[in-house]
Amino acid sequence: MKILSFGDQTVIGERGINMSGGQKQRIQIARAVYHGADIYLFDDPFSALDAHTSSHVFNEVLLGLLKEKTVVYVTHQVEFLNAADAIVVMKDGMIEQIGKYNTLKQLIGSQINSLLARDSNKAEQSSDVISKEGTEAEKEPGSPLTQAIKEEEREKGSVEFAVYWKYLTIAYGGALVVLVVLCRVIVVTLEVASYYWLAWAASASKGVAPSVTGSTLISIYSCLALGISTCTLAVDLLIATAAYTTATILFRKMLECVFRAPMSFFDATPSGRFLSRCSTDQSAIETRVPILIEDVASSVFEVLGVVVVMATVAWPVLIIFIPVVFLCVWYQQYYMPTARELSRLIGVCEAPVTQHFVETISGSTTIRSFDKQTRFGVTYMKILDTYSRPDFHIGAAMKWLFFRQDAFACITFGFLLLFLVSFGQNIHPAIAGVAVSYGLTLSNTLAGLVWSLCHCGTKMISVERILQYTSIPSEAPLIIESNRPHSSWPSHGEIRSSI
Repeated sequence: MKILSFGDQTVIGERGINMSGGQKQRIQIARAVYHGADIYLFDDPFSALDAHTSSHVFNEVLLGLLKEKTVVYVTHQVEFLNAADAIVVMKDGMIEQIGKYNTLKQLIGSQINSLLARDSNKAEQSSDVISKEGTEAEKEPGSPLTQAIKEEEREKGSVEFAVYWKYLTIAYGGALVVLVVLCRVIVVTLEVASYYWLAWAASASKGVAPSVTGSTLISIYSCLALGISTCTLAVDLLIATAAYTTATILFRKMLECVFRAPMSFFDATPSGRFLSRCSTDQSAIETRVPILIEDVASSVFEVLGVVVVMATVAWPVLIIFIPVVFLCVWYQQYYMPTARELSRLIGVCEAPVTQHFVETISGSTTIRSFDKQTRFGVTYMKILDTYSRPDFHIGAAMKWLFFRQDAFACITFGFLLLFLVSFGQNIHPAIAGVAVSYGLTLSNTLAGLVWSLCHCGTKMISVERILQYTSIPSEAPLIIESNRPHSSWPSHGEIRSSI
């Protein structure tokens, strides 16, 4: 315990990666002693220990703490035989002798004496080495105590603009993003034009001749619909291409940095942190982030389209809409810091879930042998609850925000209806109907915009987490040009034989 930085509170790496074989052996013995069983089975407990430490463990544990217990141990070190109540000598998988120490010493005394002499010499040498090392270690000045397994780094505050910019421009320099925005503008424009075309060209009531013939109405409307379909298909193809390319580049960069990371990185980093980035975060980058970014762009243009249509019919609606926009932005800014930190907390809390599950599966045999299934099940549920709490709170915060956004949208739509009823004598009925139809979608469109903005901001944390692992300090490069031999090396060779 004195060797470990934090005593029994020291965090041990996965599979004891930051411990020596002897330390692992002693921890296993200590766990068995803490278990408080009546019968102990030790399979060569001194194999990974030096002679001095083996003697100490034997005297303090087997003859001390477990002196009132039944202990069965297998060992090749005969200096520990004289304290045994019964000795079983095995050879070639068969029992050769059974008896007490004095009886067996008379039968095979020469073999035991030679083994005792050999182990005694090793013990003296090992004791000298250990005492010297211990003295030197005590003389060393104390260094700052730090856990071998450090807490996972978590960014704070808003996601930096550099993260967005790097994600958008990493594939083809951002050219596909520009094309997506352009196509989305064309889609919204054609949608508004199609509604206006139907309102203007179709007859408003019976007995009123339509402005154009039926064939012209259908032809132009079909052309507008075809343009909308074509641009929508182009947007989907561009989004899929950009998303696939970006996700592939980021994943390859992360793998290259991890594969080239020094061994100290793996000693201090549990595998669960890397697995969570390769699974959840990478999945978010491949499937969620591109769709959310496209949703933000489309929602912005749709909201602008709704506002433009309502303003052309009843421009005073802008008097209400502009303050509503500021209120929505204020509430969204009020909500985002909480949502960001909760999302980061979800990412941090996910690694222990994966790590505990993997370690439980790999050690299932040991867990069953100690009858600790219930304990590990309870521990896993606690970790899972810790992971689920931020997710629950983020959903509650989203409902809080949506309630206020819907209230603002209803106020704006109500003002539009009030203006149409009070001052709509000079407004064409069909155009007024288009404005009302678009006004009905304002609530969903505005909620969709805010939802996309908030979720995009939280999901971009996955990009932020993966970018953390693309800047890991690397080992020396595989090829150092300054130390590279000439292309003609070796210029000559020679084979010699000593025969």
